[in-house]
Amino acid sequence: MRIKWFSLIRITGLLLVLLYHFFQTVFPGGFFGVDVFFTFSGFLITSLLLEEFGQKGKIDILGFFRRRFYRIFPPVVLMILVVMPFTFLVRQDYIAGIGGQIAGVLGFMTNFYEMLTGGSYESQFIPHLFVHNWSLAVEVHYYILWGLAVWFLSKRVKSSGQLRGLVFLLSSAVFIIGFLSMFIGSFIVSSYSTLYFSSFTHVYPFFLGSILASLVGVRQTTTLVKRLNNTWDLKKTLLVFGAGLGVLLLLTFFVKFNYLFAYLLGFLLASLAALAMILATRVLHEKTPNIEEPRVISFLADTSYAVYLFHWPFYIIFSQLMGNILAVILTTIFSYLFASLSFYVIEPFIAGKNSSLLQKVKEIPHIQPIFAGSVGFLGLLTLIVMLIAPQVGAFETDLMVNGLNQAQTNITRTKTMADQAEASRYNIAEGVSIIGDSVTLRATPGLKEVLPDAQTDGQVSRNTKQANAIMLNHSQNKVLPKIVVIATGVNNPEDYKADIDSLITNLPKGHQLVLMTPYEGDTTQATQPYVEQYASYVREVAQKYPYIEVADWNQVSKDHPDIWKGTDQVHFGSDNAKLEEGAKLYAETIASAIKALADKPVKSK
Repeated sequence: MRIKWFSLIRITGLLLVLLYHFFQTVFPGGFFGVDVFFTFSGFLITSLLLEEFGQKGKIDILGFFRRRFYRIFPPVVLMILVVMPFTFLVRQDYIAGIGGQIAGVLGFMTNFYEMLTGGSYESQFIPHLFVHNWSLAVEVHYYILWGLAVWFLSKRVKSSGQLRGLVFLLSSAVFIIGFLSMFIGSFIVSSYSTLYFSSFTHVYPFFLGSILASLVGVRQTTTLVKRLNNTWDLKKTLLVFGAGLGVLLLLTFFVKFNYLFAYLLGFLLASLAALAMILATRVLHEKTPNIEEPRVISFLADTSYAVYLFHWPFYIIFSQLMGNILAVILTTIFSYLFASLSFYVIEPFIAGKNSSLLQKVKEIPHIQPIFAGSVGFLGLLTLIVMLIAPQVGAFETDLMVNGLNQAQTNITRTKTMADQAEASRYNIAEGVSIIGDSVTLRATPGLKEVLPDAQTDGQVSRNTKQANAIMLNHSQNKVLPKIVVIATGVNNPEDYKADIDSLITNLPKGHQLVLMTPYEGDTTQATQPYVEQYASYVREVAQKYPYIEVADWNQVSKDHPDIWKGTDQVHFGSDNAKLEEGAKLYAETIASAIKALADKPVKSK
């Protein structure tokens, strides 16, 4: 028995995630779609377990795991096999460490793999092709542990009502623990991705669904559903569904991944909204006995899981080769093509089921050797990709090497400055200190060539607030030279005005300041408008304070689009020639600003 309109829940969750990945600037909170999936899965799985006990007086736990395996594992394997040939279209940075990623996917441990390797859900560098499988890992962890827990409880109860009661109590307890873990953890962790990935903190939406399942059910409904069916008319039922959808849309348009609100209440609100939609669609099923669910809705729901699996790696690959709109179109086509193959052919074939479409496929001449040969070829190709893939990509290697070289140089230079007796009115040594982010690290070769005597301190993901703290620390330790260059602004630029104003206020007397304008060329990124505003504000304050000069990297970047081809639009240079060109331009931009400061005063008040 298929419950009509449950398909709308799956479609909503998938659509929010797709919109978030494809058009993050417009739909910054689309990641809440995953919590819709989580809540619905918790509801559906718990309902089916309770109803199996209600019908048979026991739960076949091995059968439960077998059904989950047939539904989950084949699309995952197909995704890996199909994606591998496409990786030859992009540079090797995208397959760096791919063996570890694949092991994480097949072992359903992607979330912990990302946490252990320092992965970020909104990576600004080279995104992992299979990072989206973190949610599948959390889901499988829930299936295994919760399935065993309900099975264990079923062995110790005498009636279906008792089991429902115990499931309600246990679900409520685990929900409270999980919710409080995320709530409290949001004030402690240095990266929200840790909370987002973790099975311990992000599992509670499943248990909200489990709570509802113990109260409602799917096929064997409780008196609550019957009561709501009698008291809610069609208009009120649709209103409840619309209210849940409305909450999700508000979260999608106005809450971003790095907002504290998302971790305090955002995921809870998304899950509660999903509960409202589940309850409304369950009642709607009863109120529309003569209306069939449109086939297109059933199709979109049936393939939603596989589409979720396929869309991310395809999108990452295609978006490196073409514009965003074309990448979205091709991603959608390929995702639904392989999702349909998985759901309608491969999954039922492996599970030993039959269908009219599968029967037609079996009638194709030599289909079995063709299928076996294809799997063997793709498997071999996957193995080859894993063998030739570097453990660390060229981009990350470049950042690490530049960071080590920078550290070695700065140790010597800092000691020299501390020993200097050269003094001025403010007892400040001449020199240049460049405090920057990963783009500064990327430009290390150019900085060494153009500004060999500058003290460079670049670090991945550094923001202006952190650069401010470093400047103050250097000043207190008497190692801050006369000219300070701040080259940040891409990371967390939303509070740009406050950060820049604080930086200017904290600049010690006797110093001059170079503010570098940041550049973010990917207009699909939520931070891109803020980066442009940051650059404009830097130009504005430089006009106001005579001891500040602008190093306009933002404008230089726009004047040299060739250095950005094939990159993430933040870190220049997809090959050695463009890397060298970009690094030199970066260094020359700073050098030009330093030269302009020669005739300007230092900060005196």
